[in-house]
Amino acid sequence: MTPLVPTTGRGRLTYHPTWPRLRSAIAPDPAVEARVARLVTRMTLEEKLGQMIQPELAQLTPQDVTDYKIGSALNGAGIWPGGDRHAGVAAWVETVDTFWAAAEEAYRDRPFRIPFMWATDAVHGHNNVYGATVFPHNIGLGAAGDPDLVRRIGRASAREILATGMDWTFAPTVTTPRDRRWGRYYEGYSEDPELVHAYAAAMVEGLQGGAEALRTGRGVIATVKHWVADGGTADGADRGTARCPEDHVRNIHAAGFYSAIEAGAQCVMASFSSWENPANYDHSPGRGEPYNHKVHGSRYLITDVLKDAIGFDGIVISDWDAHSEVANCAPGDAGYAINAGLDVLMIAGRAAWQSVYHTAIEQVRSGIIPMSRIDDAVARVLRVKLRAGLWTRPRPTERPVGTVGGHHELSREAARRSVVLLKNTAGVLPIRRSARVLATGSGVNDISKQTGGWTLTWQGDDIVPADLPGGATVAEALAEAAADVVVDPELIRVDPTVYDVAVVVLGEDSYAEMRGTLKPWRSLGYADLKLSYARDLEILRKLRHAGVPIVTVFLTGRPLYVTEEINLSDAFAVAWLPGPHGGGIADVLFGAHDFTGRLPSSWPRGRFTSAVNRIPPHIPDYAVPPEETEPEGDDAPLFEVGYGLTLADLGPGPLPLDPPRVAPPAAAEAVPLPILTGGRPATGLRFRIGGHNTWSRVDIDFAAPTDELIVRADPLGGELRLRFKGFPAFVYAENTSGLPRDLRGYAAAGGAISLGIRVVERPERPLYLAVHDDYPAQPGLDITDRLGEEWTTLRVPLAELRRIGSDLEHVDVPFMIYTEGSGCVELRNIRWTP
Repeated sequence: MTPLVPTTGRGRLTYHPTWPRLRSAIAPDPAVEARVARLVTRMTLEEKLGQMIQPELAQLTPQDVTDYKIGSALNGAGIWPGGDRHAGVAAWVETVDTFWAAAEEAYRDRPFRIPFMWATDAVHGHNNVYGATVFPHNIGLGAAGDPDLVRRIGRASAREILATGMDWTFAPTVTTPRDRRWGRYYEGYSEDPELVHAYAAAMVEGLQGGAEALRTGRGVIATVKHWVADGGTADGADRGTARCPEDHVRNIHAAGFYSAIEAGAQCVMASFSSWENPANYDHSPGRGEPYNHKVHGSRYLITDVLKDAIGFDGIVISDWDAHSEVANCAPGDAGYAINAGLDVLMIAGRAAWQSVYHTAIEQVRSGIIPMSRIDDAVARVLRVKLRAGLWTRPRPTERPVGTVGGHHELSREAARRSVVLLKNTAGVLPIRRSARVLATGSGVNDISKQTGGWTLTWQGDDIVPADLPGGATVAEALAEAAADVVVDPELIRVDPTVYDVAVVVLGEDSYAEMRGTLKPWRSLGYADLKLSYARDLEILRKLRHAGVPIVTVFLTGRPLYVTEEINLSDAFAVAWLPGPHGGGIADVLFGAHDFTGRLPSSWPRGRFTSAVNRIPPHIPDYAVPPEETEPEGDDAPLFEVGYGLTLADLGPGPLPLDPPRVAPPAAAEAVPLPILTGGRPATGLRFRIGGHNTWSRVDIDFAAPTDELIVRADPLGGELRLRFKGFPAFVYAENTSGLPRDLRGYAAAGGAISLGIRVVERPERPLYLAVHDDYPAQPGLDITDRLGEEWTTLRVPLAELRRIGSDLEHVDVPFMIYTEGSGCVELRNIRWTP
C-alpha cells in the first residue's frame, strides 16, 4: 500500500483559531472600483434588482431580460435549447446570443450598458452539452491524488464552456464530505480537508486561468460551493444540519474555500444546509432573530465571516430556489436572505422570480432592505463582470469559434488514474490480452452507471451510449482490449467454466443529490439500496462456485460496505464514477498502466460502521475536541484514506463479515395497523405534502385546508380531499418518531394496504401508491386503473409492493400516493391489514 501523495501543489493546512483574512490572486483594482462606483450611482433601483435576479432558461424569455434588465441566467441539468438534449454548439451559442442581445436592448436608451452573463452547471466537464467531454466525478479525481491533473481538467472544461458562448460555471464543489450516506458525496474530492484544499485552488486556476486570462476571455468565472459545511450534516441528510463546533467549520469544512478564494475564485454559492452551534448563537438585532440555522439566512456566515472577516469581494449566489427554505422568506419573498448577504438569487419558477423582484423593490422602498445592501450586491456583480472582461467581449456569435468534445484522452487518463485496487491475488492481474474473458454484472454495459448524475440530465439515470459520442462502456472497452470477450450482464446465457477470467462490474445506479441520500437507519451496503444491482452478489457467488478467477470493478459515488463481494473476488477495484471512457478501466486491468489510485475517503468495515463524521487520524493540524476520539475495533475503517495497491502488491486476506441480517419477524398478528381513521391520522403518524421541485415538506392541517403550490388538502370530516395541481407531488403518512418499523411480517401474513378512495377529478397522469418518501428514486405501484368515481375500498396486497422493490423492513412511511399531473381524489379509512 502506497500513501496518497499528490505530485504537485499540496501544502500543509494551518489551524485557524479565528477566521483567516485571505488575499486573492485577483487583487482589487482602483480603476475597476471607480467604474463600479460610477455605475452603481447611475443605476435605478429596478436596474439594480435586475442584476440580482438569475432565472433559469426554461423560465425566462429574451423579452423578460429586456423588460426587467436581467443581468444573468443559467441552464440547469436537463434544460437545453428547444428542449433538445442533443442540441449542438451552434444552438447553444445562438441561445446565449439571443439573451445577450436582449440585455443590450434593455440599456439602448441609457447612457451606459451592463453586459449579460450566462452560467451553467459544468461540474465534471461541460456535462449539460451534447458532445462535450465528460470527466470522472470529483471523488474519482480525489483518488488520482494529483492537483495538476485537476488543473488540466479545469482548463479543458473552460475551453469547452467558452465554445458555447458561456461565461460562468457553478464549479468546483469544495465540500469535505464526512458521511457516506449523503447523496452528494461524490461531488467532494475527499474526506481529507488537506486534499480538498489543494484541489480547490487547482480547479479554480484551471477554470479561470488567472486574472489576465479571465479578463481577456480565455477563462470562465468559477464558483466554489456550497458555503459551508454541507458535507458535515448529521446522518448525511441532504440539505440537513451540520451540528459541530465553529472550529470544525473553520478548519475542516472551509478548507477548500480558503485556497479557492486565494486562487481568485469570483463566486461563492451558499449551501442549502444549516449549521447549529449552540455556543455561537447570535441573538443581536438583525442577525438571526429568531436564530436562523439555514446558511442562506445566516448573516453571520455570509456577511460577517465570508465577506467581512475573510474578505471575499466577489458574488455570493444562492442555490436553486434555496431562499424559499429560509425562515421569514417565501418562494416570492427573498428579503431576509438578501439582508443576510446574498447578492444574486438563483430562482427557478417564472412567477417566483418576478415576485421576488417586485417584493424586493417594495421592501427597499419601505426600508426593510437597506439600499446599502442592494448597492453592495450590485457592486459585487459589476466588479466580477469587469474582471471577466464582459464589457469588451463581443457578442457570443462573434467570439472565437471553439469546439466541445476534444479532451477525451484527458478524460480517459483521469479515469485510469482514479481506479483504486483494494484486493489483488497473484496471477489474476493484469489480465492477458489472449485470455477468454467473461464480462458480466449490472454495470458492465451501463453507461449511466459510469457517468453518474449531472450528466446531460439532473439524475443522469436515463443516459444511453448515443448521448455520449466517443464514449465506451466497460464491456466495449474490454472487447477492444482482448480478442475473446463475451458479454452476459446477468450471467444467464453462458457457462462460466469455459472462461479464463470473469470481469464483474457492479455498483450504484445513477443519482444526484436528494435521490442518492440513504436514510439514517439504512446500511452502507449496496444491497440495501436498490434491488436492481443486489443480484450482482448472486453472480459473484455463482462464479466462485464455478471456480472462475474473478476481477470485480465497483462503480460507486462513495465507499460502501461490500466486504462479501471483496472476499468473493480475486481482485477488487473501485472505479468510482469514471465517466464515459471505459477504456481507462481496461488500461489498468490489462496492465497498459499500473494502478496508482489511492482512497480519498476511508472504507467502512461494516454495514452500520459509525466511523463517519470523524476526524481523519492523519490530519493533526487542527484541534480535536476531547469527545472526538478515534474509532477502534469494529468502528475503525476497513481501509484508511490513502490505501491502494499496485500490480506488485498482494492482499488482503479474507476480511471479517458483519453479523447476519436480522431475520424477518414472524407473521403479524391479526391486528390492523391504522393510518387514517375518522378523517384524522392515527396516533404516531402525521400527513405531509412534498414534491421533487419543492424540497421542504409541509404538514397537513386537519383542522383547516392546507393549500400549497402543488397540492391542496381539504379535511372533510371523515375524509381527506387531495387536489393535485399538475406538478410532481406526493402526500404521505409518516411516523412522527422518524424511526422505521419492520413490517415484513404483514407481508408474510398475506397482508394488504386497504384504503377507501373516490375519484373527484380523474388524474391526468398515473397515480401511484408507495410505502416510502423517496419519490421518484424508490418504486411506486400504479393504481390508476383501479379507481372509480364512486367510493371503493381498494385492497393492495403487500406482495405487490414487495415485488416492485419496496423495502418493508424499514418503513417510516406506511402510506404515500403521488402523481406528476393534475387530479383530485378523496381518501378515508386507510390501514394495513394482515
